[in-house]
Amino acid sequence: MNWVFFSVGSAFFAGLTAILGKLGVDGMNSNLATFIRTIVILLITAGIISARNEWQLPQHIAAKPFTFLVLSGIATGLSWLCYYRALQLAPASWVAPIDKLSVVIAIILGVVILGEPLSLKLVAGSILILSGVLVLAL
Repeated sequence: MNWVFFSVGSAFFAGLTAILGKLGVDGMNSNLATFIRTIVILLITAGIISARNEWQLPQHIAAKPFTFLVLSGIATGLSWLCYYRALQLAPASWVAPIDKLSVVIAIILGVVILGEPLSLKLVAGSILILSGVLVLAL
């Protein structure tokens, strides 16, 4: 059940990110704010890797996983740039719910691209998330 612990942690820190980010972009260029955030993440991650002595690279890094990690990094960067700009333009209570449409998008992409099984529970949950976003956004 470690994944549940980390998933709840992710949700908590993502919610905190919205509030702290909104406070952080006040009077600052959103792209610069994203850059500062990225540097902080880089330093924290490097510290964790150092503390755990995990700097060893595998003997062979396959091109496919490496390519997807690079693409994932690009997608993350673009997401953060859009997120901080949105926070600069609107209240966090408006931006954060719309950002959570990423859950529905991830479910759809997981089914379509990864071949993950589609269930009634996934469809119902996605509809509820989408409904909640529409209620909050309109």
